[in-house]
Amino acid sequence: MQPEDIEEVGEGGEGADGDNGPLKRDLVAGLEKGLQVIEAFDQERSRLTIAEVAQLTGLTRAAARRYLITLTHLGYMRHDNKTFSLTPMVLRLGQSYLHSARLPRIVQPLLYRLAYSLGEAASCGVLDHDQLVCVAAVSAGQLVSTTLQPGTRVPAYCTANGRILLANLPPAQLDAILARAQPEAITAHTITDVERLGLEIARARAQGYALVDQELELGLRTMAVPVRNFRGEVVAAMNISVHAARMKLEDMVERCLPAMLKIQVELGALL
Repeated sequence: MQPEDIEEVGEGGEGADGDNGPLKRDLVAGLEKGLQVIEAFDQERSRLTIAEVAQLTGLTRAAARRYLITLTHLGYMRHDNKTFSLTPMVLRLGQSYLHSARLPRIVQPLLYRLAYSLGEAASCGVLDHDQLVCVAAVSAGQLVSTTLQPGTRVPAYCTANGRILLANLPPAQLDAILARAQPEAITAHTITDVERLGLEIARARAQGYALVDQELELGLRTMAVPVRNFRGEVVAAMNISVHAARMKLEDMVERCLPAMLKIQVELGALL
């Protein structure tokens, strides 16, 4: 792509919604819909029929069929009787990010040092709308949670990484997220009251770290701090995860926070 082509992509003024986004004519609808078809599959919906894909994506049955056949031809899907499922080739999409993005490559060795110095699992995540996406993780021999691996997505509101990232959003953006939030009781400990959730996020902002006790999984306690770049901008969050039987919540601050803050400073000099 030539420089003049790049400039042309950015021209055209405001998008259809007046948000200074791209014009509709500049978007490739087929690519957008194809990705929607892939995203229709998840842990609860590993195998889907054409009709189910059409319903989940808002496509017609005929359009859903064409996308599924195309994705099968390209190797991203497999077809068995009347159902379709993803193939391991889909992992290439995520690997492209993990291999090309600077953040995971820089964070991983420092996470390794943090995890093994404490003997606990550590991970790093970023926000994707209302979800937290793990981009790097080290178990340190402790199998605490299946969510602590690159590529996993969990609700941001009930995780320490998610809460500290929400706490560092601009107020208007955080208010918009809380306004549309519909927290579910994933465990008996999950905070589902939006007002109380807002208070917990404010607490995390004030103290500089977030503590979450068994809100995502029973037995899982996590503490997170923000990860900043050299300009002081929050670009990710880093956490330590422990099993509730091994460490009390109040002990996490005393035992883990100093090591986390040290790694936080080192990352700030590298990012």
